[in-house]
Amino acid sequence: MNPVLVVYFGVVLLLSIFGFHRLTLVLTYLRRRNRALDLPPPLADKSCPTVLVQLPVYNEAGVVERLLLHVAELDWPQDRLRIQLLDDSDDETTDRARSVISALHPDRPRIELIQRQDRADFKAGALREGLLLDENNPEGPAPFVLILDADFTPRSDLLRRLLPPLVDDPDIGMVQARWSHLNRRQSLLTRLQAILLDGHFVIEHGARFRGDHFFNFNGTAGVWRREVILAAGGWSGDTITEDLDLSYRAQLAGARFVYAQCIDVPAELPLTAAAFKSQQHRWAKGSIQTLLKLGPRILRSELPLSTRIEALFHLGGNLAFPLMVMLVLLLPMTLPIREPGEFLLNLSLDVPVFFFATLSLLLFYGLSAQQSRPTSWRRDLPYVPLVLGLGAALTLNNARAVFEALLGHRSPFVRTPKSGDTGSSLQRRRLVRIQTLGEVTLAIYFALASGYALYRGLWFPLPFLALFALSFGLLGLGLGDATSAETPSNPVPSQEKGRKSVAQTS
Repeated sequence: MNPVLVVYFGVVLLLSIFGFHRLTLVLTYLRRRNRALDLPPPLADKSCPTVLVQLPVYNEAGVVERLLLHVAELDWPQDRLRIQLLDDSDDETTDRARSVISALHPDRPRIELIQRQDRADFKAGALREGLLLDENNPEGPAPFVLILDADFTPRSDLLRRLLPPLVDDPDIGMVQARWSHLNRRQSLLTRLQAILLDGHFVIEHGARFRGDHFFNFNGTAGVWRREVILAAGGWSGDTITEDLDLSYRAQLAGARFVYAQCIDVPAELPLTAAAFKSQQHRWAKGSIQTLLKLGPRILRSELPLSTRIEALFHLGGNLAFPLMVMLVLLLPMTLPIREPGEFLLNLSLDVPVFFFATLSLLLFYGLSAQQSRPTSWRRDLPYVPLVLGLGAALTLNNARAVFEALLGHRSPFVRTPKSGDTGSSLQRRRLVRIQTLGEVTLAIYFALASGYALYRGLWFPLPFLALFALSFGLLGLGLGDATSAETPSNPVPSQEKGRKSVAQTS
């Protein structure tokens, strides 16, 4: 057999394992419908415990005011609500935050602005510092901790809806809400990201929770039991996904997590391809770092075999990206071997890719759209093929992240740029420029391959080739970026109730 075909089929075989796992998540989600969370009624005032709200920010000038105004409107007894703005910023974010805090109405809860001398351990260090400071509170440390990133806009009843499972069951260590998207329709890129994230928050989280497997706190929009954080060893900065790391350490220590899929917290999606790739790089690299750190403990644990296997798939899922690099390079190389009339050969080359990659992803994202947006999910369906292409176009970005993690390359926590940012230093890094050049080159590579397939009448691979050409172009050239930095947002809470006019005090 031709050597190209040998390697090609080997890569497809390995990737089919990941495709098969994706199908098992879909089946678990559907078969365990009866395990979906039925939340208790919202808490009454007399049942409300003290909650610490932590808001870690770093140079978030474009969104910090919106965050503070929404948090100030949380419906919770004021004497049992503590809010920390953990501000590591070195730009105008701090001044904007001070202006908003000073303008808040006296009836609103006090927001404490906390600044560190350095950014040791980045977000993990800021969260750890906030917990230490709260231990010195004269009334004692708050037993529960809500964490919100800067681009999130919680509804006023969030705490009353998220806290009941924690209050009712002392064995529950964390409750995670689902993300929804403020700027879903702002651009082609944000539409595709929304579908990607819905797949994670509906099918992945939903299936793992319903199947009694480990799932993770997503760094924001979740409430922790404080003693669970401490019992697991606290926040650590030795990976760049401190949330994933702590989630697995806590569950290995015996904590149970709850996924509240029925509660959503609106947030902002990255507006540019550069910001999106930065976010995906951090998540991919951090997951492999966590796998290297905790994988041996998972294997040695006494957890059920199915839970250990699912945990390893979860943490190691990004190992598929180096294989995807090989697949995208090899697919055009199979074209000269094909003949228009050789139906069986063409079928054998394309059906595995279609069944194990395309079909599983179509089911995965189609179901997640239907579950997360039952009244308008059909609007997402025309975009699902582009989501598949976007996943393929991330191969260089995420494969680089995987190799950096495997090689022990340390890198700082890089926040995802938000609306109002003028740009990111990431775009000026030499390595990122080389990666972008590689993406544009692959777009040209697949465009030429599409022309060749069209010329020879090779219809089976043509849709994949054209889709990959378009997707690498979108990601490499930023063709799907938002054209405006203005992001649709939740209405700012009432100034009459929530604050004095900021304009009068700044």
